[in-house]
Amino acid sequence: MKYSKEDKERARKLLSDLKPGDTLYTVIRGVAKSGMSREISLYQIIDNQPCWLGWAASRLLDLPLTKRDAIRIQGCGMDMGFHLVYSLSYRLFPNGFGIEGELPLGRKIRPTSKEMAAKAVSRGAKFYGRNGDSSGWDNDGGYALNQRWI
Repeated sequence: MKYSKEDKERARKLLSDLKPGDTLYTVIRGVAKSGMSREISLYQIIDNQPCWLGWAASRLLDLPLTKRDAIRIQGCGMDMGFHLVYSLSYRLFPNGFGIEGELPLGRKIRPTSKEMAAKAVSRGAKFYGRNGDSSGWDNDGGYALNQRWI
C-alpha cells in the first residue's frame, strides 16, 4: 500500500508525542503457517479514534510492514504484542522514564529526569514502581508504554 507524505508525517508525530504511561493497542492480523511469525497492527486511541502507528513503528524498529498494514514480527512462545510495544518503548525511552507518584499533599508527579526523581523523593514523594522500586525512575524504558490487545 502507498502512504502519502502526510500519513507518514502524522505517524512520526504520533510516535514523538508518546509519553510514559500511554497505552498502545495491538491487533493480530495473521500468523504464519509455521507459527514462527505474526502480523500485528499497532494503534493509539486519541479522542476516541484509533490512530495507526504501524508505518512509523516499523521504520523505527526496522521491521517489515505487510500488505495488511501490520508489522511482521518473528517469534513464538510469548506475548508478541507485548514484545512489539516493549521494543518500541525501549527505542523511544532508551535512558528510562519517570514513574508516576504522589507528593505529600496528594498532587501527582512524573519526573522527567533521574535528578528530578531524586529531588522529589527527598521532599517526601512516594513512588510505586516495578518490583517495589521507590526511586521515581525506571532505568528500563521498555516498560514506559502499556500494551492491550483488541
